[in-house]
Amino acid sequence: MRPDTPAENVDHSAEAARLERTAGLYPEDAEALLLRAAAHLELSGDRPAATALYDRLLASPDALDGPHLVRALKASNLWEYGHEAEARAIIDGLRTASPRDPAPWVIVAESLEAHDELETAQEVFTQATRLLVTEGTRPPRSTHPLFFGRHRVRRMLGLPHDDWDVLADTLHSMPVSLDELHDPKRVWSLGSDNPAELEAEISRLRAELGAYREALSRPFPVAILHWPEGELTELLSAYPSLSAEYPSYEEHLSTIEKSLRELSASGTANLGVVRGTVPSYEAFAASEATSPNDPTLLPQYATTLAARGRATTWPPEPTGLCWCGTGRVYGECHGA
Repeated sequence: MRPDTPAENVDHSAEAARLERTAGLYPEDAEALLLRAAAHLELSGDRPAATALYDRLLASPDALDGPHLVRALKASNLWEYGHEAEARAIIDGLRTASPRDPAPWVIVAESLEAHDELETAQEVFTQATRLLVTEGTRPPRSTHPLFFGRHRVRRMLGLPHDDWDVLADTLHSMPVSLDELHDPKRVWSLGSDNPAELEAEISRLRAELGAYREALSRPFPVAILHWPEGELTELLSAYPSLSAEYPSYEEHLSTIEKSLRELSASGTANLGVVRGTVPSYEAFAASEATSPNDPTLLPQYATTLAARGRATTWPPEPTGLCWCGTGRVYGECHGA
């Protein structure tokens, strides 16, 4: 269940509790699961409990994959229930730490924006963009929200376009331009007390975002299972009946890319790849009270890995590493 599912469709407190229990069963995935649980707690209105989860993660003896992301989320949550001074201190610390991941920057900048700190939000968006984007190269997809957020805030401030604002609009794939989407009159109308005006603006936004609605409503990526070569050899050695599913490693890789392209061409959004391991697969089979020899278990295993936050987004950037693990860039490997 996505954390942003409307409250009338889900019991956010119960979903948070379920995710916490799942984190206990899969400690290797605890970080992703507890972050989702904290998001549900925020939506349920129990912000102190969400902060407690963020603190639990930060106090963990195990190294986190995204400690700066956890701190950014904690700061945003704290500010929402009156702990502004502590939130600002965390934000200042993050700016000093200068993380190389765009996500924490976006979260703290949007938090500042939400509290009408537009000048500071613009400074944060700009600081992050300078840090993470190499001049003269096309910005990685992960940095696009920095450009979009910076464009939006600068429009709200009435600042003239600069080169990065122009670049932001070229990165924007929707038919409605960023200038129109970020028109201050439209943004402010979302806070209107006039129900008719507010409903009209929401209708316009829904129309503009229609292409993304399927992806946004999906609880986790549609993921294809990838066995690294060593794992596939071990799998087929232990369970020869699965050889019909995997005639060769090369064909396995080719089938993955072909399947993902077909899904993409059919309009399926939010695609990904999950990597299997034999011990993990055997544990999953045991939890399902069935044999690893059962080929119908394979897609269920892939779905479970995706639900635990193990999916890698497909397709990678053309200049990013290929999903297959060869170390080659995607555009010169399976993306060729």
